[in-house]
Amino acid sequence: MALVMGVDSSTQSCKVVVRDAVTGTVVRTGRAPHPAGTEVDPEAWWAALQEALADAAGASAASGAAMDDIASWSVGGQQHGMVALDEAGRVIRPALLWNDTRSASAAADLVSELGAEQFSIRTGVVPVASFTVTKLRWLADHEPGNAARVAAVALPHDWLTWRLRGYGPEDPRLDELVTDRSDASGTGYWGADGYDREILSLALRRDASGIVLPRVLAPTEHVTGKDGVIVAPGAGDNAGAALGLGARRGDAVVSIGTSGTVFAVTDTAVHDASGTVAGFADAAGGWLPLIATLNAARVMDATAALLGVDHATFSELALDAEPGAGGLVLQPWFEGERTPNLPDATATLFGMTLASTTRENLARAAIEGVLCGLAYGLDAIRRQGVSPTRILLIGGAAQSRAVQTIAAQVFDLPVVVPEPQEYVALGAAAQAVWALTGVRPEWATGEAAPVPVACVPGIREQYAVRLP
Repeated sequence: MALVMGVDSSTQSCKVVVRDAVTGTVVRTGRAPHPAGTEVDPEAWWAALQEALADAAGASAASGAAMDDIASWSVGGQQHGMVALDEAGRVIRPALLWNDTRSASAAADLVSELGAEQFSIRTGVVPVASFTVTKLRWLADHEPGNAARVAAVALPHDWLTWRLRGYGPEDPRLDELVTDRSDASGTGYWGADGYDREILSLALRRDASGIVLPRVLAPTEHVTGKDGVIVAPGAGDNAGAALGLGARRGDAVVSIGTSGTVFAVTDTAVHDASGTVAGFADAAGGWLPLIATLNAARVMDATAALLGVDHATFSELALDAEPGAGGLVLQPWFEGERTPNLPDATATLFGMTLASTTRENLARAAIEGVLCGLAYGLDAIRRQGVSPTRILLIGGAAQSRAVQTIAAQVFDLPVVVPEPQEYVALGAAAQAVWALTGVRPEWATGEAAPVPVACVPGIREQYAVRLP
């Protein structure tokens, strides 16, 4: 039995999944938490990966034991995070994560200097604070000494792959850094023609021709790790989830976790000069146009805490309210927002009357607000010529009966809720099989029954009243 390993190094934690390469059966798993915050020392990710590997191997085993019988492995992870390395392979400063909005003004400056249309044509994206290119400009403007030391720039999964292959300060071969199309496409300085050194130089305010950037591997390419083990390219988290789900053309994935995302599988590159839709690549040779929201499951967590209830009771409260929450609307931009691009926004509750201001309506308004924001993003993807035929609803919040029911009322497509699994890690494992055998696996995801389409007019219209 050949075994493969997939890793998901997400914002909140590191997950390890080991699968049978033929059947896809999960053989063992491991997990470890990541520190909170939008600025994290990458060494914390490395420590968490070692802990998750040890967890997968068993409490008494060392972390390396989890890999002794692995034929191939791959690392998926959070996108956009800036890992800046010096020429000795040392991390220069804590990584700025995707949800760190301090580079919002840097994003505006870059768009002003090059132009939104040029960015869209050359890279498929228009910079917002999430993207790596804006974090590099922030570094150049606020920490010029650190910017001058940058010899290589990696993303979280690139760096972890490099370390797990045996490289680092002890063996700092920067030219061994590798990545994949999906993660490269989230930097803001990569496009269909490869890395755009002019944009990288613009961001760092210096000649960047000598800076090492991870080699972008094709979906079927691989490198080797310790003892000659096959190592797949890795993937950004959304592309990894698409692989894990087995998503194909016609599928739109709505994920509700720390962030909210909507992405669709398509064969055609998307170039949205408005910047609303990021024209990301996927991990299978196609494209994954995507919108992201900064405020998702935590909106429901915060509202449930405000109401003093657990998640099950929160779901019941929401379902006890009528669709539209009696006119009560929550625009849930608690921590700024990316779609629409409002990094300094705050949340707004409106439509309050003596009749509408109830616990039930507030619970429903929180869920409707999150889902309406994602539906707004799906419409933006459709305007780029992408026509999905169903929605795959995933993420921790997708298991809520209220979220499932209200999603069918907000979206105008059939909603399918796959069984809860670690889809990014499973996608990384699928990629590992692809690298091992040359064939993309067709593993069943165990879909639950589809949620009946029950679109309710009025919910999205009242949400849209105060959209910019």
